[in-house]
Amino acid sequence: MIGRLNHIAIAVPDLAAASARYRDLLGASVGAPQTLPEHGVTVVFIDTGNTKVELLEPLGEGSPIAGFLAKNPGGGMHHMCFEVPDLAAAADQLVAGGARVLGEPKIGAHGRPVVFVHPKDFDGTLIELEEV
Repeated sequence: MIGRLNHIAIAVPDLAAASARYRDLLGASVGAPQTLPEHGVTVVFIDTGNTKVELLEPLGEGSPIAGFLAKNPGGGMHHMCFEVPDLAAAADQLVAGGARVLGEPKIGAHGRPVVFVHPKDFDGTLIELEEV
């Protein structure tokens, strides 16, 4: 069902500082910040050549990333995103197998539909699926 790893997302308390570290210390190609109010985040994508790293900063106190950072003040890995050819079929297959798909599909940072799968169903890791 899953295709390639699209990105690994890291929640950060300071997006500008984290972006600068990746750019200045690792020599990474760092994209421009994108504000995604429907997801409650501001993101920056770092292109690594074969995948991306997504840095996430909370956008407002109701952001799910604010809750994550309250538990992990220094930041940390938030989720992994895998590509799928058919998001609805992938979600149906997960549900049929007993996994919990969280909410309805939304348009993600790449302009494509995404859904998340409960971390307790994948060994403590939040999984995002993105239709490509």
